[in-house]
Amino acid sequence: MSATIIDGKAFAATVRAQVAEHVALLKADHGLTPGLAVVLVGEDPASEVYVRSKGKQTTEVGMNSYEHKLPADTSEADLLALIFQLNADPAVNGILVQLPLPDHLDSDLVINAIDPAKDVDGFHISNVGLLGTGQKSMVPCTPLGCLMMLRAQLGSLSGLNAVVVGRSNIVGKPMAQLLLGDSCTVTIAHSRTKDLAEVCRGADILVAAVGRPEMIPGDWIKPGATVIDVGINRIERDGKKTLVGDVAFASAAAVAGAITPVPGGVGPMTIACLLANTLTATCRANGLAEPQGLTA
Repeated sequence: MSATIIDGKAFAATVRAQVAEHVALLKADHGLTPGLAVVLVGEDPASEVYVRSKGKQTTEVGMNSYEHKLPADTSEADLLALIFQLNADPAVNGILVQLPLPDHLDSDLVINAIDPAKDVDGFHISNVGLLGTGQKSMVPCTPLGCLMMLRAQLGSLSGLNAVVVGRSNIVGKPMAQLLLGDSCTVTIAHSRTKDLAEVCRGADILVAAVGRPEMIPGDWIKPGATVIDVGINRIERDGKKTLVGDVAFASAAAVAGAITPVPGGVGPMTIACLLANTLTATCRANGLAEPQGLTA
């Protein structure tokens, strides 16, 4: 068996095209232009690259991009003041504070200061609670992208056994909630799960989000299973630095029915879903119908 490769880059391009189409309609029919504000504190090189990419893709789909770059020694009071200002700004429909923050800032306090309706990362405690109780919420971008790809690959997910390896608040827990919402039977596993290999072998859907390079080999994969590899790990191989996922791709692809590669799988979907969430937030704020296919 040779797995179908789920092309996240192509899928993300399709999502961005759908977002751009909806944004054009909002402008033409309602005079509305969605606005996304991104706040970056400090000069973390990886974060700076990511923020630039977000800004570029935001403007490419016709949205307004507002970037706020603050020095690393910014006080908590000053950062919160900016967030309250963005909360009150009608031109801003989505607010994202780039993580990680410098150590002297309380990430939970900062995230929970964002208006939940503008929390396009889906990290606010109100959105976490709404998602956990099956109500309408803003959904974290990476799990939302995984769900979109699973639906496109498999159609109905109802009744399938899903295993999520990883229990983070950013991916593992919300991913499990989304799969439950689509009527999967869900197991949350992690690095301390007893007989993790056997747990993984029972999965029709396996989502790996544990942050350990190539932790899951091919002989842990159920033949024909769909594998979503969220991990992005930089390792050295044959004297060169390379990116690998949490799944040993070559051996897994020989067994799985479908699999996402690293890079080029889940990664591109994260920003695409950030744009989709900003569009959704704009529609909700103005009492308009939400875009079909771009929400959970």
